[in-house]
Amino acid sequence: MQDYRSFLSEVLVSREQLQQRVAELGKEITHDYQGEDVLLICILRGGVLFLTDLIREIDLPLEVDFMAVSSYGSGARESSGQVRITLDLGNSLEGKNVILVEDIVDSGRTIASVLGMLATRKPKSLVVCTLLDKAERRETEVPIRYRGFTIPNKFVFGYGLDIDEYYRNLPFIGVVDLEKYRPEE
Repeated sequence: MQDYRSFLSEVLVSREQLQQRVAELGKEITHDYQGEDVLLICILRGGVLFLTDLIREIDLPLEVDFMAVSSYGSGARESSGQVRITLDLGNSLEGKNVILVEDIVDSGRTIASVLGMLATRKPKSLVVCTLLDKAERRETEVPIRYRGFTIPNKFVFGYGLDIDEYYRNLPFIGVVDLEKYRPEE
């Protein structure tokens, strides 16, 4: 596999910026849900790093559950718009304060579909917490309550976000130079 340094055009969000903003989000959530329990639902796989750092910054009783959805075909760079649940939740949402934790909201179609489905499960509240918001690509309105960073319309990777399932482990958010990326190497 190609060394990421050969196609990294810029570091968009540094490790330090990520740590600072995740801590701030944790404090906001702690403040907003003081005296309440919360259930954080992580959309796999991209949201895992964000979730694990975020829950350490939340000073509340909380539960965690996981959900996997797909709207991208193998090797695709854009969502197909067709959302499939590949792993459903293990817990009931009824009467719970639910925070849907996502790595990136792009067109909004996938997350809007997931929100619609989860709303039918009768949570007490249901909000979105996304690390990255690519607002200029939005096709469907999404009510984002907690936002890490608003980013430009660039293909990004690192800190949970992948390129062909690789590079999720990088401690920063980088921008891919698609002219230099060679998946076959």
